[in-house]
Amino acid sequence: MTDHIPFSDGHTIPSLGLGVWQIPDDQTPDIVSSAIKAGYRLIDGAFIYGNEVGMGKGIASSGVPRDDLFITSKLWNSEQGYDKTRRAIEASLQRIGLDYLNLCLIHWPCPTKDLYVETWKAFVDAQQDGQLRSIGVSNFNPDHLDRIIGETGVTPVLNQIEVNPRLVQAEMRAENDRRNIVTQAWTPLGQLLSFDAPAIQSIADRLGRSPAQIILRWHLQLGVSVIPRSTEIAHLKQNLETADFTLTESDMAAINALDEGVRCGPDPVDFEDE
Repeated sequence: MTDHIPFSDGHTIPSLGLGVWQIPDDQTPDIVSSAIKAGYRLIDGAFIYGNEVGMGKGIASSGVPRDDLFITSKLWNSEQGYDKTRRAIEASLQRIGLDYLNLCLIHWPCPTKDLYVETWKAFVDAQQDGQLRSIGVSNFNPDHLDRIIGETGVTPVLNQIEVNPRLVQAEMRAENDRRNIVTQAWTPLGQLLSFDAPAIQSIADRLGRSPAQIILRWHLQLGVSVIPRSTEIAHLKQNLETADFTLTESDMAAINALDEGVRCGPDPVDFEDE
């Protein structure tokens, strides 16, 4: 079982879960069900992934009670705006087959649309109505965070951003910490681009672990929640095996030193895709 990270609203989130990005909808039920049976309790999805239906089928067939699971989805850019957001949340719940989400995130701020504050107000109301247990954001920069907090008085519990050894995001993580916002990493393995780095290989060889396990452990020791994707049961199980070893301070420093400030995904400043 994985540890839990507390939210500012009194709820908690598993520190490690399964992300279902790029998993075809017809494969998603088996992968989600297998992951839950292997011990995963956090499943991270999104409308734009196109597999909310499959995710719901996997949850339903897992045999694990709903209240023992933590289910996340995200609102896509085209659905921003108060009324559209409320409808989109309801539609996601229907597709997944749930009465509530443990967490829902605004997927991207899309600042030129200037709808993310209005969208956040819809999140606040959906939380009050019981559709969402906790509410957060994804890919928000400090100015985006300060604006929604300042205009609503409600602070997101979590900000999901790209973090991996090539994009350590120390400043953004510190900004989240300063606001009591949990940082969660998407693409935590960095598309495997750091696996061959001498620092990763050396630590993995010394500890008898895989590069993926070393990188996931690095995230966890930073206090960052992680949602790696895998479609192979052996890798799913291996990713969970990160609680019985510890990286040294020098290990952590060596991995931090791999930072190049290079993104695998878009920059939140100008990403507006529909």
